[in-house]
Amino acid sequence: MRLLFVHSDHLEFETTEMAGGEDLAETEGVPMEGRMEDCVTVFISVESDDEEDLDGVVENAITELEDVAGQLNTNDVVLYPYAHLSDDLAGPDAAKEVMRRLETEMEAAGYEILRAPFGWYKAFEVSCKGHPLSELSRHVAAHRDEDEGETEGEPDRQPSEWKVMTPDGDLQDAVAAKENLGEDLVSFIEDEVEGITSNEGQEPPHVDLMQEKGFVGYDDLSDVGNLRWYPRGKLVRDALMEYVNDLVVEYGGMPVETPIMYDLGARAIDEHAGKFGERQYRFESGDRRMMLRFAACFGQFSIMRDMHISVNDLPLRIYEMSTYSFRREQKGEVTGLKRLRAFTMPDMHTATENMEQAREELRTQAELALQTSEDLDLNYEPAIRMTREFYEDNEQWVENVVADLGKSALIEILPERHHYWSAKIDFAAIDGLGRPIENPTVQIDVESAERFDIEYTDGTDSHHPPILHYSPSGGIERVFAALLEDAATMETPQLPTWLSPTQVRFIPVNPDAHLEYCEGLVDELTEADVRADVDDRDESVGKRIARAETDWVPYYVVIGDREMEDDELGVNVRADDEERDMPLAELRDQVLQDVEGLPQQHRYLPRHVSNHPNFTGR
Repeated sequence: MRLLFVHSDHLEFETTEMAGGEDLAETEGVPMEGRMEDCVTVFISVESDDEEDLDGVVENAITELEDVAGQLNTNDVVLYPYAHLSDDLAGPDAAKEVMRRLETEMEAAGYEILRAPFGWYKAFEVSCKGHPLSELSRHVAAHRDEDEGETEGEPDRQPSEWKVMTPDGDLQDAVAAKENLGEDLVSFIEDEVEGITSNEGQEPPHVDLMQEKGFVGYDDLSDVGNLRWYPRGKLVRDALMEYVNDLVVEYGGMPVETPIMYDLGARAIDEHAGKFGERQYRFESGDRRMMLRFAACFGQFSIMRDMHISVNDLPLRIYEMSTYSFRREQKGEVTGLKRLRAFTMPDMHTATENMEQAREELRTQAELALQTSEDLDLNYEPAIRMTREFYEDNEQWVENVVADLGKSALIEILPERHHYWSAKIDFAAIDGLGRPIENPTVQIDVESAERFDIEYTDGTDSHHPPILHYSPSGGIERVFAALLEDAATMETPQLPTWLSPTQVRFIPVNPDAHLEYCEGLVDELTEADVRADVDDRDESVGKRIARAETDWVPYYVVIGDREMEDDELGVNVRADDEERDMPLAELRDQVLQDVEGLPQQHRYLPRHVSNHPNFTGR
């Protein structure tokens, strides 16, 4: 069953004519016209699979209805049969039974229900409230298959062949090679190849850390899995976004911005649904068309389609930081920053002249993705996935790629192509529970140029270019998750200095006597683009030192009479867990050396810790 929720100022409908005759159309027990104010309108498509267990699908649908109605704080619900959400519909008798049972059971639970009749063409008008939760979609089944969406409709797909290739070109069976591999790559193989789920049922450590440290929290008034970002976390996310932007532009990516809503109509929905991001819909008054929300691919393909591209323009790299990307994660699937419903995705598409140029771009972009692991101080394990045909035609090229990456790679060889790509390289960090967090990815797309009428000309003929999809970091939130997971394994947890919300903190022994001097130190560091603050609270020095440790401040300094007289600072260096004497200029230079070549955001919280509110209530 497909459900589309629209939080509505009003929904009004009127039947016009039967859609399939008297045997199909409902004529009794349901109004032929109606209007409801301040309601949630639920457009419903009952699908063929639902007929196997109507009891189960009705039960799960009611759970979703109650959940969304609760989030929107309304008991007024319109149930509107709408066949256009699916091309695999249940029979009319099953669909009518589901609609009736939803109405009956929701009314019994205390909801005010307006149900539009099944089997009629209807004129309708809906006014969407337009806030972040005003449009939500759900896919409901009686029983959820863990692999749903990956293998649905393809039960006889042949399994992949899994290998590990070392930088010197040695190729081994992936499972047999485990005893000679590092811990992270072994965990990756166990998850990807053997299906071994480590620490099942446990949440990865970053979920607690993101909230405990005041970075990110769940918003109870929003949809399940949507997050709110506090100043400390927003600074980290913004710095990561700026870092990726700089990286891609330096490489040759040209930033663009595209709409998040497209008026495509039913045919385009059928052709493109599921290929370029999750769908969100907006209905126009008196109109059956839908406005779709996609990830960045669609908008960038639209730009390329409308361009005049010469062979001299290739490779042509179009880049967007997509801040409105969505996945339809179900209840129980969302996990902190690793699996969430709304995320930020850096996305570049590269049009290339031919497969030779596409392979070269794949290699260089994979190397650039691995560079991010060095800048972030994260360990990424590569996985190269390709069809058997691609591997056999490019075996030496694969060996060269692994040699260039400089580390062993998991190799997946698919017996035939099941996706729009023929080859791709993914990189995964391993969380504290031994499970992968897949981040950077680059892949060769062999379908989209023709599907979207993207062409380039060589002066004589026009050609469809192979196109690469590339995210040099993966989802920004997942990068943050990997950083927190890495910190959780450290004896002294910390973020890289360039991502630390406060890079230097001064702690005056006596705020009355030493605060003004600390203020001057903060001013000097701020002028050098170092994020510094001062803990001016009326607390003991020990408690303020503990706060600096809790805040993961990489450098903090206690300021007393000696420091004011000597201009020599006793700097506590978190990375070394030691105190070192240095003048302010040396401290400044040390921080700038830590962040050399990386973005430096300005401080997001006030310079006085006494003015730092507690966002989490912890």
